[in-house]
Amino acid sequence: MESDPRFAGFVAERGDALLRYGYVLAGNPHDAADLVQEALLRLRAAWPRLRAKDNPESYVRTTMARLHTATWRLRRRELLAWDPPEHGYHDTPPGEDERALEEALAGLPRKQRVVLVLRYYEGLTDEEIATALKISRGTVRSQASRALGKLRSAAGEHTEENVMSEHGKRR
Repeated sequence: MESDPRFAGFVAERGDALLRYGYVLAGNPHDAADLVQEALLRLRAAWPRLRAKDNPESYVRTTMARLHTATWRLRRRELLAWDPPEHGYHDTPPGEDERALEEALAGLPRKQRVVLVLRYYEGLTDEEIATALKISRGTVRSQASRALGKLRSAAGEHTEENVMSEHGKRR
């Protein structure tokens, strides 16, 4: 394949943003990098067919979401555990609340996490999410509802732990 400077420019310009998006989807940097790499390979293959008015970033993000969901479907019964490195990279040091949110998101099933990312990070509607993931709109709504319930529950537990630890310090 001939190299296209527009493709190379797109990858150079949007690569970091796509990697961050992959991290939000997958919950770890290794799977995020795999998602970005596979999606960019598919974009490269489709690049000649894309018209000037097509949005390549939208194509890549949709591909990443579908790949992530497909991976979830293949490993549905497998329980994966991932231990973060001792020193992670963050643009700004996360606060206690952000760490609790990251842990709560990591604890969600993959499908629920994808639905929340597409809804709140990407700003997609239920219909757009259903189309992107090839599921019904009702499934999108139920997955989002369950995920938010789990996050609320986790936030409540986190708050209770803080109150209990503060109460214990007063004694």
